[in-house]
Amino acid sequence: MADDFYLRYYVGHKGKFGHEFLEFEFRPNGLLRYANNSHYKNEVMIRKEVYVNHCILTELKRIVEESEIMKEDDNVWPHPDKVGKQELEIVLNNEHISFTTSKIGSLLNVAESKDPEGLKIFYFLVQDLKCLVFSLISLHFKIKPVPV
Repeated sequence: MADDFYLRYYVGHKGKFGHEFLEFEFRPNGLLRYANNSHYKNEVMIRKEVYVNHCILTELKRIVEESEIMKEDDNVWPHPDKVGKQELEIVLNNEHISFTTSKIGSLLNVAESKDPEGLKIFYFLVQDLKCLVFSLISLHFKIKPVPV
């Protein structure tokens, strides 16, 4: 079922505070790995790992499939630059695809690109994925138990 599914996202840059990045991946066995590295105000790297069940992987696959990102091509997307880069790697239904582009500041950057429709799909998929991951990490590591 979920054995043929893998997803990894990375966004980062190297600048005044060193290599700062956000990265997460979902492995076929349900392992969600999350890392957030920021040296701003002497912050340290945050690393979290949690296993999610097949329902989450199924929903993740649905989100990816409905986005139709697997039909896209990043050949004319903005190349990584000094502002940073984003990477999205997906293995789904015996198909393996990898995207690399620059950081996207806003939908204006998307609209001004050579492939606004494809980049828009990427942009919104990444937003959805980040919301899901932040929710899962937050729920698992910060929720206070309900008193019985």
